[in-house]
Amino acid sequence: MIHVHELTKTYDDLSRGCFVAVDRVSFSVKRGEIFGLLGPNGAGKTTVLRILSTVLAPTSGHAQVAGYDVAVDPGSVRRNIGFVSSNTAIYDRMTAWELVGYFGRLHGMSRTQLAERLEILFEQLRMNEFRDVPGGKMSTGMKQKVSIARALVHDPPVLIFDEATLGLDVLVARNLLGVIRSLRASGKCLIFSTHIMSEVERLCDRIAIMHQGRILDTGTLTELRERHNEDEFEELFFDLLSRHENDKEESWSEQIDFSKTSVPKGGGAL
Repeated sequence: MIHVHELTKTYDDLSRGCFVAVDRVSFSVKRGEIFGLLGPNGAGKTTVLRILSTVLAPTSGHAQVAGYDVAVDPGSVRRNIGFVSSNTAIYDRMTAWELVGYFGRLHGMSRTQLAERLEILFEQLRMNEFRDVPGGKMSTGMKQKVSIARALVHDPPVLIFDEATLGLDVLVARNLLGVIRSLRASGKCLIFSTHIMSEVERLCDRIAIMHQGRILDTGTLTELRERHNEDEFEELFFDLLSRHENDKEESWSEQIDFSKTSVPKGGGAL
């Protein structure tokens, strides 16, 4: 369902020159799978997901979602994805029912089709008790459920969750993870981005560990533990990040041959 090959995103920065936000990232996700993108803040996770959702264009590389290229056919990509983040906006004056219905109409759903879909979603997500509550009076948990319903209303085959539990209390976050598991069981293709290791351990079928724009390793939790000979996932994670940073420093040092640096006569004193 999702195929990413050598995806790269760079920005021109006046102070740093060319800044590489995503560096030759490759991975694939199949139907009925939760693929975790794990990394610290600034690792490049959100940039990758914004490219997959067609908000950003890649500098180079290729990405396909549900068979459509994100750069060639962004409209078809958007029709086949749902996107949930921690800061999805909810309109204060629209009720839960009105808001989810509004996004269904934006996706071109007919009145009959939309009415049936809303009934199903509000029952599945247990939203009927606040279906007529306006956004300005919703709790955090209510708003998150509305965000999920909004992403699901057109029944897309691919769902992207970008730091979706950030700022949620324990009970709301737990309920959200339960919803994601049920979506996997229904055959959806899911990407789950987070910096919380415990969520990845409990939820994801495969994991990509990302740092400084690059994927350091990918595999199931068992494969990663065996490959790095480390049972504690937290230790494995930080060891990978540390080794990556050390490798970058060594590579930078090798580019500078201090033995050939010329020193002016007289010791170079000012």
